[in-house]
Amino acid sequence: MRKRTPVRLWCAAVVSGIALLAGCSDNPLAIRNQNNPDVARVYGTPRDVETILSKLFQQMWNAQHGAVGIGAQTMVMSLESHSALANFSMGARATIPRGTISNSLGNASQTENFRDFDVLTRNTRSAANAIAALDRFIAKGTGTGSPARDARARSFGYFNLGYGLANVALIYDSAAIITPDVPSDVVPPLSDSKAVMDVALKMLDSALAISSSANATNGTGGWPIPGGWLSGGLAADVPIARWQQVIRSYKARFRAGEPRLPAERAAVDWNAVVNDATNGITTDFIVNADATLGWSATWQSQLAVDATWSQMTPMILGMADTTGAYDAWLATSLTQRTPFLLRTPDKRFPSGDTRGIQQAVTGGSRAGTPVGSILYFRNRPAGEDSPAEPWGNWYYDNWRFWAIRQAGGNGPVEAFSLAENDMLAAEGYIRTNRVALAIPLINTYRTRAGLAAIPSTTDANTVIPGGAACVPRVPQPPGYTTTACGNVLEAMKWEKRLETSFTGYAQWWIDARGWGDLVQNTVVEWPVPWQELYARVNLNLYTTDKVRAAKGTYGF
Repeated sequence: MRKRTPVRLWCAAVVSGIALLAGCSDNPLAIRNQNNPDVARVYGTPRDVETILSKLFQQMWNAQHGAVGIGAQTMVMSLESHSALANFSMGARATIPRGTISNSLGNASQTENFRDFDVLTRNTRSAANAIAALDRFIAKGTGTGSPARDARARSFGYFNLGYGLANVALIYDSAAIITPDVPSDVVPPLSDSKAVMDVALKMLDSALAISSSANATNGTGGWPIPGGWLSGGLAADVPIARWQQVIRSYKARFRAGEPRLPAERAAVDWNAVVNDATNGITTDFIVNADATLGWSATWQSQLAVDATWSQMTPMILGMADTTGAYDAWLATSLTQRTPFLLRTPDKRFPSGDTRGIQQAVTGGSRAGTPVGSILYFRNRPAGEDSPAEPWGNWYYDNWRFWAIRQAGGNGPVEAFSLAENDMLAAEGYIRTNRVALAIPLINTYRTRAGLAAIPSTTDANTVIPGGAACVPRVPQPPGYTTTACGNVLEAMKWEKRLETSFTGYAQWWIDARGWGDLVQNTVVEWPVPWQELYARVNLNLYTTDKVRAAKGTYGF
């Protein structure tokens, strides 16, 4: 990405000079302003440090799942959702041809573009400061009460430090690298996203190593991690084994997700991804949104308001069609396309040969996917249809998490699904020529959804079974106006897309840029926001429009 020149900050020197002069004053009325930032006072006791650490994940979760941020923008950029509304900057990102991401002072998206960077970097700094403070207490023999409790706090701190750095590296082209070795009054230069991700993975390794150390079980007050550190509601506490699985899964996600272009994703250490994923979570990692305790799911709730805020586009999901309607839609010019009825064997969509029959499956309910069901999409009542771009207008809503809005902002959110973890392993197997190991993982979700199992003898290039009724049916070159059955990689991508839809953070966009599936000229990373550059006394504002998606797999 972009190379960075370190920026020397004069602000700290000025502040230090003022403080020095104040210290020389003999004015008996001169007193210390306790409202000024005081890092030493904030981290005054080991238990203070533990309390700070316990709130870090919640702060970063809320940045990613609040109303103002990057996530909703990436959903329309990756065709996971569609909306032409200006809210959340969705309309600006959804347009085709794709536009740039403005980074000028006062641009219309400046609040959304800065939010994630601001909160994630501030909390990585807090994590690093807290770890360093706790280490100083431990060195003096005054930790939180036992080696086990110290280990729990340190492991949680390193996890959050890695989580924050990694998520910044997934979205922005560069950021400061913060570790516990960086003094709290030092502002490091900006480093490119790959360097930031490399350090993030090392921080996660530290979290894992601490949880596996002898100290982790030495004394009382250690594991499990309290459920309230990772979720709202009545969340279960997290024992060591589960904690280690969560760390390994996030390592797999971050390592696979950092590349911006297909060649870079192909060069990922996929053996490492497989190793982490196969030692990762064995059930979904759930965060409970909780309006009382302050665990947000704002965009999930807001996108459930009506089809103006979110509706499905056939661009990707149309690949489930088995009647030729998607082919006809592709053959129509982009600005002349109209909705069609999706008929598919995939049970995640409503079945039926008419819109009325499909609507009867869910009726007028807005309660979301029933518990125990995999009906992720509904054919909405016709009276709830809303205008959209011709290529983004369709009858279908993703209602997986609408129950959260129904419950006033409360309910379970999939932070990391088992399906995502399994598909990370499957992609790693495919990319390391172990297709036979990928197929059972893919089939777990295909067969549950009513799709034909892929034979165990299928190689990487053979098309999946189903004939004319196969899913997915992938647009074919050179014109991309007809479709054909996909191969094992496309089957994996289909399962990962559907099972991660409206979960996690920027899921589809991160995968699609590395797979080469974005609409041509979609921007693949955000610039460091102007607010951060100004704070660094760097007035060289820039955009990242020089690195964009090429015309990709599906010809979009």
